[in-house]
Amino acid sequence: MSQGNTDKATIVTFPDEFEKNEIIELAKAAGYDVVGVMTQKNIIRSEYGVGVGKAQELQEMVADNGSKTIIIDDVVSSGQANKLATVTQAEVVDRERLILNIFARRAATTEAKLQVQLAELRYELPRARDAVRYSVKGERAGFSGMGETAVDVKFRALKRQMSFVKEKLEKSRKARELHTNERKKLGMPFVSLAGYTSSGKTTLFNRLASESKEESPKLFTTLSTTTRAITFPNSKRKVMLSDTVGFISRLPTYLVESFKSTLDELRYADLILLMIDASEGIESIKTKFWSCKETLSELEVDAGKILLVMNKMDLVADRSRFRVDDDPLFKDFEVVNISATQGYGLHQLRNHILERITVPNKPAG
Repeated sequence: MSQGNTDKATIVTFPDEFEKNEIIELAKAAGYDVVGVMTQKNIIRSEYGVGVGKAQELQEMVADNGSKTIIIDDVVSSGQANKLATVTQAEVVDRERLILNIFARRAATTEAKLQVQLAELRYELPRARDAVRYSVKGERAGFSGMGETAVDVKFRALKRQMSFVKEKLEKSRKARELHTNERKKLGMPFVSLAGYTSSGKTTLFNRLASESKEESPKLFTTLSTTTRAITFPNSKRKVMLSDTVGFISRLPTYLVESFKSTLDELRYADLILLMIDASEGIESIKTKFWSCKETLSELEVDAGKILLVMNKMDLVADRSRFRVDDDPLFKDFEVVNISATQGYGLHQLRNHILERITVPNKPAG
């Protein structure tokens, strides 16, 4: 699992293979070299966030493998993180902090940076009490000269910052809504790419729009929405195509909220191409599809606008036997099989898109 000159990390995750693989990929995306993995059924059950015995095991493991960071594949309180860090002498990063770190590394536009900043403030708010308690190291409640506690001061500062960032993002949202309305006046249908992170959305976007956006197997390469007008071959019909941030399992609600100004485009889309990596096992496919469906539901997206696109079919051993639409989970969704890198199935996909944007949305469960 070694990646070279990056910070060494040990992961604490669940025994489930999907969960284990995902947190390892998240850690790599955040720049860590994963040198150890420990599993536990219930992670946040003690003062250390892991069992007392596991805390001792971790102490020995990180001393042996040289890890400077312990990544917990769940949400832990700052109190739990501090106690575990004291025992192990390693920094403790929970799942949500890890995702935020990745987003911070990937944010390139002003809007994306603001969205990450808002998410980080929302992450810090419930942890403010512990942060103050540890900073004053047991001093009597930390009262300021005006009779306010240090916690009150910290809360008010975070709230002020959140309000400031929200105002800026609201301006971005209104500008985006204005552009959307202008496009609707032109009578151009709007098609959005959505799906699990690293499912190949940007590769397909580049194929359909003749663009050269950065493509990477790394998670969360795209944080900002890119929109282009495209014309399909053998058709004079123009559509607007947009690429959006990828989803992931157990994505914190406040993170979805923070990226609302970008993700709101999915609500206005006439058609959503929901992409899934078809090269993975069926259980992984179902888990990722369910996660995407839940996130779209949170965004109040009409399921009738979804066209399910199974990508990376070039990596599927037997295409003739690949039929997810036989599974009850996918029964209400139209499915198209493609390979964005090889071009397989793109003609059929274009035909499906043209067909769907010229007829009303069909209901879905």
